[in-house]
Amino acid sequence: MSKKLRKDIKYFLIFWLVKLLIRLSTFFPRKWVVGFYGTLGTIAFTFANKSKKRTIKHLTMAYGHEKSTIEIEEMAAAVYKNIGKNFADIVRLLEVKKLSDLEKVLDIEGIEHLENAYQKGDGVLCLTCHLGAFELTGTTVALTKYPTMAIGTRMKDPRLNQLLVDNRTSRGIENIYRGEDSIKLIRGLKSGKALIILIDQDTKVKGTFVDFFGIQAYTPIGATVLALKTKAAVVPMSVTLGKDGRQKMVFKPALEVIKTGNYEEDLVTNTELFSKSLEAFIRENPTQWVWMHERWKTRPEGEKENPNLINLPS
Repeated sequence: MSKKLRKDIKYFLIFWLVKLLIRLSTFFPRKWVVGFYGTLGTIAFTFANKSKKRTIKHLTMAYGHEKSTIEIEEMAAAVYKNIGKNFADIVRLLEVKKLSDLEKVLDIEGIEHLENAYQKGDGVLCLTCHLGAFELTGTTVALTKYPTMAIGTRMKDPRLNQLLVDNRTSRGIENIYRGEDSIKLIRGLKSGKALIILIDQDTKVKGTFVDFFGIQAYTPIGATVLALKTKAAVVPMSVTLGKDGRQKMVFKPALEVIKTGNYEEDLVTNTELFSKSLEAFIRENPTQWVWMHERWKTRPEGEKENPNLINLPS
């Protein structure tokens, strides 16, 4: 069997599995679905050796100075369980088209910060991260009737890609592919639209090194560039699953963008400011962030070995 054929079969099965999960997840009561996916997450933690080791390693990098090995492992297990639970709500709510339906499982705090920023008319950068059921951030902003754009990475399989785009656009979200239409982003912000943007991962885009959990991390500068090129307000936001079983969306007051006139310094200063605002969200609910992601993979030039990586699980 050729490599291309194997890939085609894999994506075909994934596509129809996702379609099936969407249908089944809306058929059964939410409590059952969330519990079931949480159990799947626990099972995944048991068998996903490679990503489990990465999760434990990264949690140790961030919390090893204050938590024991046992506590770190318990956090890692909770990460997988919570990813399962939050994925359940992402899947269940893919077909939600009204804010009133979303609010049956979601509480919103600080919406006035988004409203105040939007009323200025210069656009809003809704700064968020891969925390909890993060796909709901764009859904919430759009269903609250704010003209909304979202940056998305084009998926390798066109059917899966179209499924994601269709679900976003059906809620009023304008999908813009990463790195393909920067002018459209700037024009959209200047016309007063809101843009959902995530900057908490080490990806192959332009970035700079800033502090993240006490360690230098390569961080995308896209949000900072847009903030410096426009008058858009920068509003941090996140969504997490509470102990009461409900999702909670939080909007924070707009950050004060620093503009000293030294563009290169402002890029770094503001990127760190933005990153720190997201780190604060993660610290409040650390077991709902994607710790298996290689956040500190890229290292500053000339750094042969990161001392924070020594003697950690491999």
